Amino acid sequence: MSSVELGRKRAINEIRDLLRGVNAQLAQLNHQVGTRLEIKDVDLECLDLLARNGPLSPSALARRAGLHPATMTGVLDRLERGGWVTRERDPGDRRAVLVVPRKDRGAEIFRLYAGMNGALDEICAGYDEAELGVLADFLRRVASAGERSTAELAEPAEPAEPPGPRSSATERQSSV
Repeated sequence: MSSVELGRKRAINEIRDLLRGVNAQLAQLNHQVGTRLEIKDVDLECLDLLARNGPLSPSALARRAGLHPATMTGVLDRLERGGWVTRERDPGDRRAVLVVPRKDRGAEIFRLYAGMNGALDEICAGYDEAELGVLADFLRRVASAGERSTAELAEPAEPAEPPGPRSSATERQSSV
């Protein structure tokens, strides 16, 4: 392997390690925000999905969050009791329900992320527009790869093939 290839491999491994670190740190930040708001981590994640995607049906929210529908019922019950969401009739289908985030509660969440958002603004100030474009493209592609990997893992696993009959020669070799 050439020194250029080795350097590239090290850089890619460093990026992987750094992304894992970012993931862990953001999970800790989200946990602290949830603790301050007195809601569970999964509830905060669902609020974020609603903030980014707008009102969703309970089943669509469950799919996006990767949760079983029965689990989603408990999440929505907690969020509704806490005044974070309302369940409203879908204007396009009066039989259906949409989960709608309460806009008057968003400022509480935003305030708790103000420190991180300010730090991110300071970091981004050190990059020009073209560099920020490269970073945004990289992060979009990483998010897309994560979505694909998640979808693949969510598919039912194929059953493992049972081991075939072993010959007596194989048994003798494996017992040596």
